[in-house]
Amino acid sequence: MKKIPSKHTSRTRWGKASRDIHESRVLSGPHSRFEEFFQLVRIMLDYINGLRALHFMGPCVTVFGSARFGEGHPYYPLAREVGKRMARLGFTVMTGGGPGLMEAANRGAKEGGGRSIGCNIQLPKEQSPNPYVDRWVEFRYFFIRKLMLAKYSYAFLVMPGGYGTADEFFEMATLIQTGKVKQFPLILMDKSYWAPLVAMFKNSMLRQGAIDEKDLDLLYLCDSPEEAANYVRRHTFKQFGLRYKRVLKPLPIFGEG
Repeated sequence: MKKIPSKHTSRTRWGKASRDIHESRVLSGPHSRFEEFFQLVRIMLDYINGLRALHFMGPCVTVFGSARFGEGHPYYPLAREVGKRMARLGFTVMTGGGPGLMEAANRGAKEGGGRSIGCNIQLPKEQSPNPYVDRWVEFRYFFIRKLMLAKYSYAFLVMPGGYGTADEFFEMATLIQTGKVKQFPLILMDKSYWAPLVAMFKNSMLRQGAIDEKDLDLLYLCDSPEEAANYVRRHTFKQFGLRYKRVLKPLPIFGEG
C-alpha cells in the first residue's frame, strides 16, 4: 500500500484525506497508543452528545433523501407528505437536518403536529439546519451519525437521492439482513426512481447468488405516502409493542435539557 505524506505530522500515513483533522486521523492507519486513546475519547463524546439529545424524543422514523431536490422539485411535496403522515402516526421524524428532501420531511412533520429532529454531519462546507427541526444535533463522525439515525428509529423511508442516500439505505438493509437489528420497515419511495436499482438486485445479485430471494422481501416499494404510512403502522405498532403514552422527561440533575 502506498503511503502519502501527512499534512499534520512529519510521519507518513495511510488512507483517504479529510479536511477535518480528527476524522482524517481516524481513517489514516495506526498511530501511537496515546493518540489512539484520545481519538477514542473524541468518538465517545460524539456518541454521548447524540444520546443526550435524542434519548427523550420518543419512537422515531428516519427519512433519508437528497439535499439537492429543493422546494419546487416534484419529490419535495412527496417527502413533505411522508413526514406529515409519519407525524400523524405519533412518530418523531428524524432526518439529516439539511435542505432538500430532508427539509421537506421535517416540514411535513411540523405540519402534521409532530416533532422533528435533524442529525447533521460536520462537513468542509458548513451546513445550517433547516427551519423545521425542533432539535438540531451535529456530529463529527459519519458512523456515529448513522448509528443515531438507526438507534432510535422503528422504520426507514428512503426518498430519491444520491450516494449519501444510497449509503444510508444499504447500511440499513445490511443491518436488517444480517439480523443486527429487527426487521424494521425499509421503504423505497417512488418506484420509478428505484426500479433500476431493484432490477440490478434481481438480475445480477440474485441471479449470481449474492443475495437470496428472501432478501428482496426486506424492501417495500411504493409511491403513496398513505400507503407507506399504512405499511409502517402494520409492521411496527403490534410487532414492537408501540403504544401512545406519556413521554419520559429529561432530568436536570444529569444535565439533560
